[in-house]
Amino acid sequence: MRRFPRTAGTLFLVRPIFILGPTASGKHEAALLVAERLGAEIVSIDSMKVYRGMDIGTAKPPREALQRVRHHLIDTCDPAEVYNAGRFVRDARLAQAEIESRGRPALFVGGTSLYYKAYVYGIFDGPGADPELRRELATLGAPALHSELSRVDPAAAKRIHPNDLKRLMRAVEVYRKTGVPISARQTHFDRPKLDATVICLWRERDELKARIERRVQRMMREGLIDEVRRLSAAAWSPEGRAAVGYREVLDHLEGPCALEEVEPQIARDTWKFARRQFMWFRSFKESKAISWGSSDTPETAAAKIMEAL
Repeated sequence: MRRFPRTAGTLFLVRPIFILGPTASGKHEAALLVAERLGAEIVSIDSMKVYRGMDIGTAKPPREALQRVRHHLIDTCDPAEVYNAGRFVRDARLAQAEIESRGRPALFVGGTSLYYKAYVYGIFDGPGADPELRRELATLGAPALHSELSRVDPAAAKRIHPNDLKRLMRAVEVYRKTGVPISARQTHFDRPKLDATVICLWRERDELKARIERRVQRMMREGLIDEVRRLSAAAWSPEGRAAVGYREVLDHLEGPCALEEVEPQIARDTWKFARRQFMWFRSFKESKAISWGSSDTPETAAAKIMEAL
């Protein structure tokens, strides 16, 4: 635990702080205010915001927010690159050390639960990514991968959602390359290894669904389809192409999906994704849940977080 100055003449103790929450919950707006009050820098926990050019569909913070508080792990790699939990852990450790070397606390903010778990619980030293094998697995699709995983690693298949293409690809990749189920390699990562303060922001079901629908409408107005056209004209990783918001537009541009179906399909898939996030976050017993009601503003949510700290 490190000491950081809060105001002139006073000190307070800070462990690494994590603000988690489902997509479209408004966690980043509250986290900005918390970061300003703590003098913290934000480390993004998002598997897609690392990609340059994937801006609208990932709801990246606007320039004004990036100028208010220094951010890390946003726009760090090209769309063609493979980014995974192992790389995130290395990058996040470097970011945390850099932030703390300046006498500031690190505030981790995001919704990629796999990255959070890898950073806080640890990550096994599995085989490196095999780009050729991953391209092959991506063409199989999530249902076929989940079926294969059910045969070779039932424990992992039970834990991984049938539509979670990225985690399914990794689990099948590990088995094909090593012959050992990924579940057998991960059994010792069952408790946090990092002493941290973890907060999860929650929204009521109907309110979160409405926020998701409004966000998707805004993305479409801001030019999501043109963004996907530009990205698909060059090399683009399977992870990026499979991300919610992008795969639905690709289905329209390259397949049978009609234009008028794109927006509602993104909203439906985003809601399914948010529900999976909720199940993941609920499993982290070390987290403190903070409810964000319809009458709350980012300021009141930030106040609740500060009180919890």
